[in-house]
Amino acid sequence: MYFACFLLIGFVVSHTHAAVTFDISNKEPGPIWVGIQGNSGQQNLNNGGFVLQQGETKTLSAPDNWAGRFWPRTWCDAGTQHCQTGDCGNKIECQGAGGVPPVTLIEITLKGYQGLDYYDVSLVDGFNLKGFIEPVNGQGTNQEYSCTRVACLGNINEKCPDELKVNYAGQTIACNSACNKFNTDQYCCRGAYDRPETCRSSDWPKNYPQFFKDQCPQAYSYAYDDKKSTFTCKANHYRIQFGASF
Repeated sequence: MYFACFLLIGFVVSHTHAAVTFDISNKEPGPIWVGIQGNSGQQNLNNGGFVLQQGETKTLSAPDNWAGRFWPRTWCDAGTQHCQTGDCGNKIECQGAGGVPPVTLIEITLKGYQGLDYYDVSLVDGFNLKGFIEPVNGQGTNQEYSCTRVACLGNINEKCPDELKVNYAGQTIACNSACNKFNTDQYCCRGAYDRPETCRSSDWPKNYPQFFKDQCPQAYSYAYDDKKSTFTCKANHYRIQFGASF
């Protein structure tokens, strides 16, 4: 019996993962709803979402091998529980559903290749709010793409090409990606364009990713953007912030 108990204890310990902390803040001049989606096989932290009031920060814990994405939902209606951007259905907690583009995505994979955390800001699905992610007291390689803050701070909604604008209540509230707006194989890097060699934004009828890259150089601008938009670190604490004040 003692031997069986020892085995059980050993099994629990070996399958327990230390926690990584995410502090998520809202610097918009009003509330936003945060969406969270775990990758396949991963849990959806906080059941996938919550409301953040202006200036509020919420702290979540995740297993240290977690992988997923965070995004801001804006212009949300507490009555219908729908949002004009980043909507995941008529619910505050997204429960595994993703956000409807266009939306700014913050993505992270903890303990990925060689035990490193991989994180990025992605505008592949378009943009709705400024945001950043940064490790706190992380251990890196002292290289340019290691343990640094990754942000998209450009005025993308204000400068968005007219044909990509999403307007509501008399203002531009988001900026579409070319794929989301036009849904062509070339703009979406699919079909004959499903490889980096055949899907170069410089060959497109209009190089929309260059607009996003000019505004937010650190962020991914389309499916086959350069690899310089992926950052690595080893950390057990990350800060994520959405909104206009940095």
